[in-house]
Amino acid sequence: MIDGRRVLAVCPARGGSKGIPRKNLRPFLGVPLVARVGHLVREIPLVDRAVVSTDDPAIAEVARAAGLDAPFVRPEALSGDRIADAPVLQQALEATERIDGVRYDVVLMLQPTSPLRRGEDVVGTLRMLVDGDWDAVWTVSPTDSKAHPLKQLVVEAGRLDWWDPKGAAIAARQQLTPVYHRNGVAYAISRRCLVDGGSLMGPRTGAYVIEGETVSIDTLWDLELAELLQRRREAEVR
Repeated sequence: MIDGRRVLAVCPARGGSKGIPRKNLRPFLGVPLVARVGHLVREIPLVDRAVVSTDDPAIAEVARAAGLDAPFVRPEALSGDRIADAPVLQQALEATERIDGVRYDVVLMLQPTSPLRRGEDVVGTLRMLVDGDWDAVWTVSPTDSKAHPLKQLVVEAGRLDWWDPKGAAIAARQQLTPVYHRNGVAYAISRRCLVDGGSLMGPRTGAYVIEGETVSIDTLWDLELAELLQRRREAEVR
């Protein structure tokens, strides 16, 4: 609980995955990705309840062993690879409230695919949401200028062109307005935003900026890179 508001943490972890088969059960330095979420939540006393939203019995079993409850099965209609996060979180919130008989004020989404997340950043995200009375707060990372939208190109029938015509006028990175990207570390969403607005982003959505290295795992290369960074992080604190 944070300032009198109940917090429900939801770890969305469906069984299917195209990039890495059974991705959410894939070991990260020996620990399944979904289990790492459970281990982290144990260190965050602000979380009142932590559940996994899954359609897969094996994921549910691993999640429970790591400290995440699995009190419901995600409906098949919400288990496809093109389902948005909002309906998954809405269903998880409604199902958990029905089972628990309590009302949760904040939904905290912790995806298994961000194993480099730190507890302090999750707490900071929750703190920002409540202190600023935001509709939602997303963690983001600065985007390297080489990947700036105005530097992107498109190819159509072999012909190269700017993705945005404004890119032709960019001669130096100092001309670029900084942009940011979602890093998947944490999303804190108020009940009014998720239930009443039906979205993870309301009119007032705040950005909790993380300057350090983060990796959102979609491919085996992402997984290898994240493990390398975690080993380096651990070596630096010894």
